[in-house]
This record gives sequence, C-alpha cells and structure tokens, in this order.
Amino acid sequence: MTVSKIFFYFCLSFIAGIFGGSIIFLPHKYLWGLLLFCSLIILFSLFKNYRLITFLSFCLVFVLLGVLHYQIFNLGIAIKNNSLKEYQEKEITLVGKILTEPDIREKSVQLLVNAQNLIIGKDIIETSGKILVKANKYPEYNYADVLLLTGLLKIPEEFEDFNYKDYLAKKGIFFVMDWPDIKIIQKNNYSNWWQFSYAQVLKFKNRIRENINQFFPCPASSLLGAMLLGDQSAMPQSMKDKLNLTGLRHITAISGMNVSILCAILMSLLLGLGFWRNQAFWISLAVIFIFVVMIGFQPSVLRAGIMGAMFLLGQKVGRLSVSSRAIVITAAVMLIFNPMLLRWDVGFQLSFLALLGIIFLVKPIEGLIKFIPKDKFINLPTILATTFAAQIFTLPILIYNFGRLSLVSPLTNALILPVIYWIMIFGFLFGIFSAIWTGFGWLFILPCWFLISYSMKIIDIFSQPWAAKVIENIHWLWLVAFYLILGIFIKWVRLKTSFKFLEY
Repeated sequence: MTVSKIFFYFCLSFIAGIFGGSIIFLPHKYLWGLLLFCSLIILFSLFKNYRLITFLSFCLVFVLLGVLHYQIFNLGIAIKNNSLKEYQEKEITLVGKILTEPDIREKSVQLLVNAQNLIIGKDIIETSGKILVKANKYPEYNYADVLLLTGLLKIPEEFEDFNYKDYLAKKGIFFVMDWPDIKIIQKNNYSNWWQFSYAQVLKFKNRIRENINQFFPCPASSLLGAMLLGDQSAMPQSMKDKLNLTGLRHITAISGMNVSILCAILMSLLLGLGFWRNQAFWISLAVIFIFVVMIGFQPSVLRAGIMGAMFLLGQKVGRLSVSSRAIVITAAVMLIFNPMLLRWDVGFQLSFLALLGIIFLVKPIEGLIKFIPKDKFINLPTILATTFAAQIFTLPILIYNFGRLSLVSPLTNALILPVIYWIMIFGFLFGIFSAIWTGFGWLFILPCWFLISYSMKIIDIFSQPWAAKVIENIHWLWLVAFYLILGIFIKWVRLKTSFKFLEY
C-alpha cells in the first residue's frame, strides 16, 4: 500500500471520528484510555511485524482523534461564549462590530456582530461572542461598523422541522437579538489591511448588484444576482419555490457542487477550443479565484473554491484515485478548522458528495448517453453527465433535509444547464465592466438578458404542483443503505471497466 493511500485512509478515519463525535459523547478519560490501548497494540504489532494490525490500529487512533477534536472544539466555543451566557434572556446594552457583509432580506437585514463590551450602568465590561442581530434595513449598515445595541439577548429557537440552534452553532453563533435599538458609533472601523481590502471588494460587489437590479427586471435580477453573487436572501420566496419544484435550486447555490459543475463545463469548453489540459487548468483556476473575489470571500464560498480547485487538480492529473484522495484530504483539513461542518452544514455535505459523484459517475453516465450529439464547443453529454452524477450523489441528502423530490429535474437540467456557463460568462463580464463604467455593461447585456429570459421561461413552465413529490420523515438508515449500494455499484463498474481493458 502506497504512502498516499495510507494517508487517504487515515483522513477517512479522522472524518468518521468527527461524525461519531457529533452523535455520541464519550468522556475524555475513556478516549485517552482507548488511545493508550491502541498505542500499546501498535507497539506490539510493530514488534511482531503484523502490518495489517498496525494499519487498523492507526486507523482507530485517527477515529478517536476525530472524536476528541470535535469535543474539544465544542468546549472551546462554549468557553469563548461563556461571558455572555449569564445575560441570556435579559435586556442588555453592548458595543459590537459587524464581522461580515450585512445579509439584506426582503423586510429586514441580518448582522453578525462580535460583542466587545457590555455596558451595565456606569461599568464597561470586556466580553466576546458572536450575536446574530435582526434589524431594520435602514439606516444602512456596513461591514466593520461599530454599533451600540440595546435589546433582549436570546438563545436561537429550535423549530419542529429545523434545528436553527445547531445551524448557527456551526458558525460559532449561540445568541440572537431581534429588533434591538441600534446606534452607529463608528463607520468603517478597519483594524488591518485585510479588513480594508475586504471592504473594497464588498463595495465593488455592491456596485455590480446595483447594476444588475437596474438593468434586469425582478425576478430575473434576483436569479442572476444569486448565480453571480450568491444573493439568495434577496430572492423572492415564490422564485425559491419554483426552483425547488423544478430541481434547479442548485444553480443559485454557491457551493462545491455548483463550482465543480462549472469547472467541469469550463474545462470541457476550453479543451474543445483547443487549449492544452495544463492551460485549461490554469484558466479555470483563475475563473474560480475571480468568482470567490466577486462574492466577497464568504467562508462557504472559500470552501467551495478550495474544493473546486482540488477537483481541477484531479482533472489536470487525469486520475480518479488522485481526485478522490485530494477531495477527502481537503475535507479533512477543513474539518480540522471547523469539525461542526460535517454534520450541521448541508452545503459542506453537498459539496463533498457532489465532487465524489462527478469523479466516480461521469464516465459511466457518459457511456449511457453517448447517443446524444456533441460538437467542438458544447460537449452536451459531458455537461449532462456531470450534473446528473452530482445530483445522484446528493439526492438522499436533499430529500433528508428538505423533504422534496423533483420529478422533472432531469428534464429541466437538460434544458437549462447547457446555457448556464454562458450566463456565468456574460454575467461576469457585464458585472465587472458595468461596475467600472456603466456604458461597458451594454456590450454584454443583450446575450445575458436573452439567456436569463430563456431560463426563466423554462422555470415557469415546469414549476407546477405535480412537478415534485413531498417525502417526509426519512430515517438516516436509508441514507446509509443508499450510499452503501452506490459504493458497491461504483466498485462493480470499475472492476468491469478494468476487465474490459484487460480483454482488449
């Protein structure tokens, strides 16, 4: 067994341990005892030269390290937010700084505020902790503004069909404050050059957003804004419902799934245009970087960009084993920084599974749809195979979390996906040039408007009540069974392909 393959299995074991730690709590004394026991087994097996026992013991060590890491990370977050815990369900006054771009909704704005000082009477007490604040849209708030807030500090609610508390916990947010009194103490309080640079990116992004809203009618503007800038919160609920019914919600999700599909399509296009694989790799990588910059370095987008880059690396090398190992190792590294992503971040799960689906299922699906014609510029079989592969791998997670199965998804994806990357290309060009000078934007607005109008028409036609089936109360064991069967099928396909090669 090669060193890279051993490391791959260690990363898988670490990921399995993190998942186990998110479900079952083990006291630290038992964890340390098990680690000591495994260490003794490793020493014994090394002395006796039992390689398999040594390998399995090391895998178990990494599982235990994953469990331990998850529990220590949770403990660290709890300690960090402990200074605010005694004030929960009380009205308080505090000073805090806006940490991210304000999330503007239809009737409100959400601000992620880092608490800095509590004001109790005449006393000022230093504190820390993230608070999600819901406020009026006006006056306008910006990244790095320092605010004085007075309101009720609450713990996030747990709804019957959605665990909002755990959803926020993965971001290190344990408190919310709805409709407090807010005063802006200081505007644009940048602490370093990074915050200043990030603020400039957000201002550039805001100019693009304003131009999209100016030149495109709603809801087309909201669809284009979501695809280019990740502005899903500004999208009307009616549009979100239509996308869910048609199985096209993924085209507006800035995740590894969306980025990987874009990368696969872009690589296919560039290779079709005559670029070398190495040249296509670097051009696609540059597109990912521009994509991340335009959206504003959001954590979810950074993760999507990293996973997309790893997928491109596998495409460049041209080996499935390298691609899958790169994705698993990347996921393990991300979980070192935030182990809560694995269970509580659906976007992370979809990104990870979509990339694996593209790696393992694109070739088999292409073989099934080889009757579909392709040309030099648009490799339609590859585009469809890439999307269907990603959707097959992510379908159980989508049903488990959202309780809905789109019956028209294969058809709507076949009709819309061939034009998605053209929308992205013309949309990027329109956004960038119109932000520099509005007149430049007119050069790209016509093709972009035509493609968005076509997409909107497809969405309107197929967003009927019969287009989706509601499936509720799915047990997690069904997910395990599905992915087990899928793994066996992939193994069978790879063996069959190997036998064909040997017979040839």
